[in-house]
Amino acid sequence: MKTSFAFTRPARTLAPLALAAALAGCSMAPKYDRPAAPIDTAYPLGAAYVEPAAATPDDAITAEIGWRDFFRDPLLQQLIGISLENNRDMRKAALNVEAAQALYRIQRAEMLPNLGVSARGASERVPADLSTTGQSDVLRRYDVAGVTAAWELDLWGRIRSLNDRALASYLALDETRIATQMSLVSEVASAYLTLRADQELLRLTSDTLATQKRSYDLTTQLVEAGNSTQLDLRRAEIALRTAEANRAAYTRQAAKDRNALVLLLGQPLTPELSRQLDEAVALPDDIVPTDLPSGLPSELLARRPDIRAAEQMLIGANANIGAARAAFFPTISLTGSAGTASASLDGLFDSGSRAWSFLPQITLPIFRGGALRANLDVAHVQKRIEIANYEKSIQAAFAEVADGLAGKRTLDEQIRAEQLLVAASQKAYELAEQRFQEGVDDNLTVLDAQRTHYGTQQTLVRTRLTRLNNLIHLYKALGGGWTEHTVQSGATAQQSARSPG
Repeated sequence: MKTSFAFTRPARTLAPLALAAALAGCSMAPKYDRPAAPIDTAYPLGAAYVEPAAATPDDAITAEIGWRDFFRDPLLQQLIGISLENNRDMRKAALNVEAAQALYRIQRAEMLPNLGVSARGASERVPADLSTTGQSDVLRRYDVAGVTAAWELDLWGRIRSLNDRALASYLALDETRIATQMSLVSEVASAYLTLRADQELLRLTSDTLATQKRSYDLTTQLVEAGNSTQLDLRRAEIALRTAEANRAAYTRQAAKDRNALVLLLGQPLTPELSRQLDEAVALPDDIVPTDLPSGLPSELLARRPDIRAAEQMLIGANANIGAARAAFFPTISLTGSAGTASASLDGLFDSGSRAWSFLPQITLPIFRGGALRANLDVAHVQKRIEIANYEKSIQAAFAEVADGLAGKRTLDEQIRAEQLLVAASQKAYELAEQRFQEGVDDNLTVLDAQRTHYGTQQTLVRTRLTRLNNLIHLYKALGGGWTEHTVQSGATAQQSARSPG
């Protein structure tokens, strides 16, 4: 409901309005208290985790490491930059923030008087039996309101609560945009590394296929010379066909990986980018730093935009309770205008045509069929829902960091073991081939050793990819990826204090 008053009224008439305005701004929303974080005060310890080192003032904060400093591959940096400019999910998130900002400005405008001007004319025929003169007549009236104003006196804080809710919604969407950016950075990096891993597997499969082809040709010659059996030939052919099938599968997978990367980029690959990706046939192990400071779980509240977004939604739900409570109380409507009025157009600006109106109105809800109470109940329930969402976001963040920390140590140990396994299988294959050439063993031993070596190489590539993805996800889980370049300490806490303007 709106109130209006004429700014041309004498100052003494506006004194009650000044008092009412002084009373305005009171809020009936409950005092907001951040819920306690339902997580441990420290990350898990045990055999799967690296013992945390004592923090020093010079230690960096993972959330403040820019993605250009975290990812050391120039090609990957270029791909991430393209995705942030063109990805449609990122673009939609930014537009949602713009829409929320506009809605907030609309709601904020309700706290200020609405000013305007108006003009109108009216004609009315009065029948003779209703006329004071006993004759029918036509009445005309023309008005020009030089100033009109509208203002709701927010005595109970209804408008202020709605304004707070709109602000919280804007801030939540802004945090969601940041979270979308962080996810996009992580997804592009994972897609890029997956492509490189599959291209390395494709290269490995092609090398294995060439070896299997030579083995098959040799076995064919031995069979023709009577020095080998058809069974040996069929075994060699099985190994050959298996390698051919694997090459086809990895060729297809590499193509799908590239398509997934293009989708994240939001635009087709340029010939130069396509050429660079074609040449990236090896998975780099040093593309990201391995030593990421984890900090304390409580610091996630300031570093994670998804947690900050959930808290803003909770703040908005808390403010909505204030608006629902204020609906039980009277609303004051003051309408007014000042200008000129006359029975003819020619007389609108004559002396003595000045006119004004002042129409105060108060409305008290008496019976709404329980709608006001139900609306308040909904507001309280919605707040409890947002509390649950906020707590869940904290727990999910804690679990993501804990999983990443567990992966740091165990994956490093797994890779070291698999590297030794690859070396051992390589040696076994060389010995088997030597014994076959010396006539000590048949080609079955060679094929088994070759298959084992090929399998260990494949497993090692996949584990290396898992390790890199784990570090990327840990970087994101700790709040990294929201900024392009590394910022000074404390910026993550400050960047959440944005205003929509």
